[in-house]
Amino acid sequence: MLKQTEKMPVGSSLSWADVLETLPFNADGLLPAIAQQKDTGEVLMMAWMNREALEETLRTKRVCYWSRSRGKLWRKGESSGQIQLLVEMRFDCDGDSILLQVNQQGPACHTGRRTCFYNAVRGDKLEVISDPLIDPELLYA
Repeated sequence: MLKQTEKMPVGSSLSWADVLETLPFNADGLLPAIAQQKDTGEVLMMAWMNREALEETLRTKRVCYWSRSRGKLWRKGESSGQIQLLVEMRFDCDGDSILLQVNQQGPACHTGRRTCFYNAVRGDKLEVISDPLIDPELLYA
């Protein structure tokens, strides 16, 4: 269904209910979601969303993911207090990836860092490029 938008002019729209019915969830019923800090453009993390997480996020404006390891909904910050508030949800051209523009409160990463993308390939090494903002032991105490 999102293919239709390729030739649509700015301001055109599709029914969200119709789009939701045609999203190409994977075999596990999930789509990848990238969280990006709205005001800076900083990429914070990647996680997975199922239909229920999408609907809850849009309804509450607090980002909710699907935790593959726990097998249940995971409301970002429910144990650490480092919540993400949704500013805007976007889909790529194929509808198979989600971009969540958010206002992140505190670190996004379970390591206490602002972003989960703190490892950079530099030449023949993988270099840690940021320190934790908060001791991870304190995040989950």
